[in-house]
Amino acid sequence: MMGRQVAHRGRAEVINLEEFVPQDHLLRAVDRYLDLTDFCSYLHDFYSHTGRPSVDPELIIRMLIIGYCYGIRSERRLCEEVHLNLAYRWFCHLRLSDKVPDHSSFSKNRHGRFRDSDTFRQLFESVLRRCMAEGLVGGEGFATDASVIEADVRRLRAIPGAQATARFNPEAASRPVREYLAALEKVNPLPEAPKYISLTDPATSWTAIAGPGMFAYSTNYLVDVKAGIIVDVEPSSSNHAAEANATRTMVERVEQRFELKPRRLIGDTAYGTAPMLDWMVNQKAIEPHVPVWEKSGRQDGIFPTSAFQWDEQANEYRCPAEHALRSQWRPFKNERNHITKADTIVCRASQFDCAPCALKQQCCPNTPMRKIARSIYDPARNVARDIATTAIYQRSRCERKKVEMLFAHLKRILKLDRLRLRGLTGAHDEFLLAAVVQNLRRMAKQCYTLGLHANSAFT
Repeated sequence: MMGRQVAHRGRAEVINLEEFVPQDHLLRAVDRYLDLTDFCSYLHDFYSHTGRPSVDPELIIRMLIIGYCYGIRSERRLCEEVHLNLAYRWFCHLRLSDKVPDHSSFSKNRHGRFRDSDTFRQLFESVLRRCMAEGLVGGEGFATDASVIEADVRRLRAIPGAQATARFNPEAASRPVREYLAALEKVNPLPEAPKYISLTDPATSWTAIAGPGMFAYSTNYLVDVKAGIIVDVEPSSSNHAAEANATRTMVERVEQRFELKPRRLIGDTAYGTAPMLDWMVNQKAIEPHVPVWEKSGRQDGIFPTSAFQWDEQANEYRCPAEHALRSQWRPFKNERNHITKADTIVCRASQFDCAPCALKQQCCPNTPMRKIARSIYDPARNVARDIATTAIYQRSRCERKKVEMLFAHLKRILKLDRLRLRGLTGAHDEFLLAAVVQNLRRMAKQCYTLGLHANSAFT
């Protein structure tokens, strides 16, 4: 017999939200490890002591966590989902009769007290401290990488970089433009003008590294390899130099605020430049588990730089024919360091050795003598080359994939493949909130879910 459902839309029912949300629900696991007590105390001084009570900042943060956790990018839609979803109401501590805040509350707080107090940085660090308390952060090895996130601008709103400053009117400019102009005033000397600049969000950088050209920001992660916890995040322009500087900032900030200094730092070739390796080896005493950025390889049959042996005692190279290449062949009255603007020392062979040499066509067929530019950071590069031959380096190559997995999760699950907020501060807010959610989800999976399985097995 076919059953028929009787509609009772007007009938009132009593629902206990605590019993309604399943024990294995993701938000229940996140709620267990999310403590916003210190967060609210931190924000207390940024609110007035008189006037009408505001929307609870904890409610705003909990709603934002739901949005990033489930890939709800629109704040209007987020308010609708929280209004209709009982599990979302339970997580936000809302009763069925409580009103959901208006979507304008998010932007009002974001551009005001949240940004003035660096609220999202404080939230991220509070979640990271909880991860450390749960034993998910080892501190022995960190992995770093960057991923390109498309900015919320149109490519058609681009002009050549040299014409940009004249087109901006500070009095009628939007917030991202004002932030960009304020940042330029603090820089001396001014950086070289980029190829293209966006009139909508000038702080973005034009890049084609991820496919067709677009304006984008890079999100830089510093990840502890023990459990894949993000220990810091930093926005930057989408170029290797800016990403390397962001890594330095993150390593120093984590050391200062949490007294965490890794024994090894894992990265790809973009972090294997000579100045970066020197910073790791000589300034921070960190083992560089990164491939060395080599530019001396040859594909034309000419001897590469690796075919020349460096003699540390004599301070010279030895070519395959056992001739010397030196930075100076005669004494100078005034001592010279021979360091070029590229931080290299050029070593030259003697023309009298190269001219009759039988290997000249394989060494310097088009020049009178062979020259080699040796980096002043070459000792640090040699340290990285030696580490690359060890077994722990091969393990580090595998552990670096944890950063790639986080970026894949960021774009595919959290749906943060295009920014919604503009300006470097907007990218800063979005990247921090996404990292907060990723750490909470990882903590929920590592601790709460395993605890549920253990309890069910015991019973």
